[in-house]
Amino acid sequence: MPANNRSAHPFYIIAGTMVCLFGLSVVSKNISVKGLSIRQVDMLADIRRTIPAPAPAAPPVALIKPAPPADTIQAVVAPVSGRRHRTYDYMTYTGIQEYQDSTGMSKDLTHFLNALQDLHAHKRKKVRIAYFGDSMIEADLITGDLRDSLQARFGGEGIGFVQITSVVAQWRTSIRHTFSEDWRDYHFKNKPPENTLLGICGHAFVPGPESWVKYSPVQKPGLNHFNRVGLLYGPAANTNLLINDKPYTLNGADVLNELVLPQSDVQQSVTLKFGGGDTPPALYGLSFESDSGVFVDNYSFRGITGLELAHLSGQMIRQMQQAHTYDLVVIHYGANVLFRPELTDYNWYGQSMQKVMDSFGKNWPNTSFLIVGTADRGYMKEDHFVTAPGVRPLLKTQHELAEDNGTAYWNLFAAMGGEGSMARWVQESPAYGKKDHTHFTTYGARRVGALLYKAIMDEFSEEELP
Repeated sequence: MPANNRSAHPFYIIAGTMVCLFGLSVVSKNISVKGLSIRQVDMLADIRRTIPAPAPAAPPVALIKPAPPADTIQAVVAPVSGRRHRTYDYMTYTGIQEYQDSTGMSKDLTHFLNALQDLHAHKRKKVRIAYFGDSMIEADLITGDLRDSLQARFGGEGIGFVQITSVVAQWRTSIRHTFSEDWRDYHFKNKPPENTLLGICGHAFVPGPESWVKYSPVQKPGLNHFNRVGLLYGPAANTNLLINDKPYTLNGADVLNELVLPQSDVQQSVTLKFGGGDTPPALYGLSFESDSGVFVDNYSFRGITGLELAHLSGQMIRQMQQAHTYDLVVIHYGANVLFRPELTDYNWYGQSMQKVMDSFGKNWPNTSFLIVGTADRGYMKEDHFVTAPGVRPLLKTQHELAEDNGTAYWNLFAAMGGEGSMARWVQESPAYGKKDHTHFTTYGARRVGALLYKAIMDEFSEEELP
């Protein structure tokens, strides 16, 4: 090759550079020259086969400890061993999650599921659920369908507890309920007299001279006649009532007393009239149950956040537990907590709700608890509805309450379909959500009741596994 022919020089330069880079790619990257670090160059990165590092072993999952021995109020058989606490993404998981608190104690579904097993095996007669909520459950929405499904599976007839008056009585389809307008209704949002305790429904009703209330069954399976009917009332001394035109006298010194009516007198309807007395007692409501089965008591109160439950008397809760033993307490709020849907800090709510959890845990010591995470709420952004900014932060706070207190947790937002689900439910035919993008229609409430029933039965089926 002629000496002055330099056309091959670029080839030599490129080839030399490739050799150098290849050499650097196979040596350690921890090379430094006079303090200058040489970064590793991997010429084969695009064709090299990468073997992923093995995933770290999952930590062992602790078995749930059996529930403590039951007292004379709540007798249960020994719980089935082998139920496990599993960790899921609380924001997307559609089933029920269960927790232990920091001391290892648990108020998850163990007691309730064992009670269902005992009922199924004819080892006990009744299982009761107290379902607390706001307008999302008023008029027996959600709870009516949950009750129907549980009673179809485990037996039972009757709507459970119904208070003396109600602002939504005309829309309730599970019972016909009418009353006079002269009842004095003390409740969470006004100040009752010092000697008048609110029932766990959040109300206390004091009759006037002409007060009356009437309950009639509806033509639906399990609701077309009355079986056991009990009147729940406060302290009373020689108070006269007419019930279906028969005279009764109320007496009792406890904060909560019960008058059980003869079944032969109440099968078709119950009409209660105040008959006079020196000091009318507070009346709370009537309970409609059969002799055995599952019963779901709807404790709805429009416009509250759940914080109001801290005002319930511990003595009232304990007396109610003696009269009507609850195996599961459901706490379902959120619609009114999201009164400012763009708010994203709910630490204040978690701290205040902890007072409710402390009171409930103390006064319902052997009861299961289920916290229901808020439903989706639509929020207008530009020209369409999206999930409100506050929904996910509120879910986080509600989940932390369940985790910190060792209760069960069910994320309704996730069960609905997650992000933007309320907007989709509004567009369904028939619509599942109302046009306020907050509340459910009757069809939507039925859907939620079915979803919750399935989530509970999934846990029950796991409990039945050998």
